[in-house]
Amino acid sequence: MGLLRVMMPPKLQLLALLAFAVAMFFLENQIQKLEESRGKLERAIARHEVREIEQRHTQDGLRERASAASAPPDADDDLVVIYNRVPKTASTSFTNIAYDLCGRNRYHVLHINTTKNNPVMSIQDQVRFVKNVTEWREMKPAFYHGHVSFLDFTKFGVKKKPIYVNVIRDPIERLVSYYYFLRFGDDYRPGLRRRKQGDKKTFDECVSAGGSDCAPEKLWLQIPFFCGHYSECWNVGSQWALEQAKYNLVNEYMLVGVTEELEDFVMMLEAALPRFFKGATDLYKTGKKSHLRKTSEKKPPTKESIAKLQQSAIWKMENEFYEFALEQFQFVRAHAVREKDGELYLLAQNFFYEKIYPKN
Repeated sequence: MGLLRVMMPPKLQLLALLAFAVAMFFLENQIQKLEESRGKLERAIARHEVREIEQRHTQDGLRERASAASAPPDADDDLVVIYNRVPKTASTSFTNIAYDLCGRNRYHVLHINTTKNNPVMSIQDQVRFVKNVTEWREMKPAFYHGHVSFLDFTKFGVKKKPIYVNVIRDPIERLVSYYYFLRFGDDYRPGLRRRKQGDKKTFDECVSAGGSDCAPEKLWLQIPFFCGHYSECWNVGSQWALEQAKYNLVNEYMLVGVTEELEDFVMMLEAALPRFFKGATDLYKTGKKSHLRKTSEKKPPTKESIAKLQQSAIWKMENEFYEFALEQFQFVRAHAVREKDGELYLLAQNFFYEKIYPKN
């Protein structure tokens, strides 16, 4: 550069300096633009990466929510108990316990009210009922009760069946109670007019006169209720119905109690199904309305009336079923409850696990 200054005239030297300065300015400007472009590119890449991360998080969240929505509900929240109550077996007394506890234990109680108390559903109503019980999630967990005969859910392709419970009673005592209930009602709704109101004839007088309301055929009720929705179940005196009722009692019902030992039944249900019956035993013992329903004007039948009914084949079959249920209930109770100083108490857990492999 020094040599050029010597050889070049001053004007040319000035022009050369100006040209060099312009070139350097242009070069610096281009470099600055390149730096700005690189910064923009880096920011664009960073924003793209952030969006990708956000999208992954969103997709993960959606997958987690979808997985949670499709996951099965908690087992206790999906429980359904059906009590297909036999008339005049303390069914209202037991059902009132369920109503008293439903708010506290967080479940729903639904009464199955059939037209004219018909215990047999039409095939279309069977389908509707099964669909309601299995798919009506807003009502779960649920306790259904009503005078409906046993319904086999497996016939409708249901994988998870409801839990059945029930209570039965000595057949003659049940019939006597029902006879007077139709005439005088009970202390639960004393003002309600009953179907036979005004008929003052006693049960003994009915038996002596061979009346239809106390006929042996009227004993045929607990067997068909447990037998179910087969035509043979309702053929009075059917041996097949008796055997089917026994089969259902031990295979389809979690627990069947007897009216005469209702407190034990309530206690065992509380132990087995605390989601529904936690607090039921204390309520049964101390509640003001749970177990106070009594048929009005009921007179115990004479030995003669009882003996006459016991001569019938229908009584023998109904009594056989009752004795079968009683023996099964007492067997279950013997392995669940003990008595000490006049008080009943539940046995503690009597099994445990050992030899668990593989070792951690």
